Amino acid sequence: MPGLTAVLDAVGVALLLVLLYGILLVVRRRFLSRHGGTFELSYRARTTKAGRGWLLGMGRYAGEELEWFRIFSLSVRPKRHWDRANLEYAGHREAEGVEALSLYSDHVVVTCETLTGVVELAMSPASLLGFQAWLEAMPPGTRGVRPGDAPGTI
Repeated sequence: MPGLTAVLDAVGVALLLVLLYGILLVVRRRFLSRHGGTFELSYRARTTKAGRGWLLGMGRYAGEELEWFRIFSLSVRPKRHWDRANLEYAGHREAEGVEALSLYSDHVVVTCETLTGVVELAMSPASLLGFQAWLEAMPPGTRGVRPGDAPGTI
């Protein structure tokens, strides 16, 4: 019987750790939401295979930056961030094939151009509308710094 007790103790500790991890994820999400609204945002880290390389996460607008946090991480620091002045919306499309299974339901794939190359993000259509508004709402005097803009043009 001592062996069975040790197994049950180990299972109990494992379940307690899983429960604690879940609680910490909820607390982290609430903490991140306090500093501005968060929304579901996936990031494509690898583009070597079609439809693969997506990482689930959440996004947050923080001034002039879009911050991206991994969904299952306990870190309160963003894993990636993009400056609004260096991010240009290039278009969107529906998720297809394996992508549709990898992403949140009803999310669209958004393509953006940056100074370092193309970035693919996935978000809901409502979040896409907010994303486009955020990109267009640059402060006065900052036009001409995006990759596709010509300096001094209106």
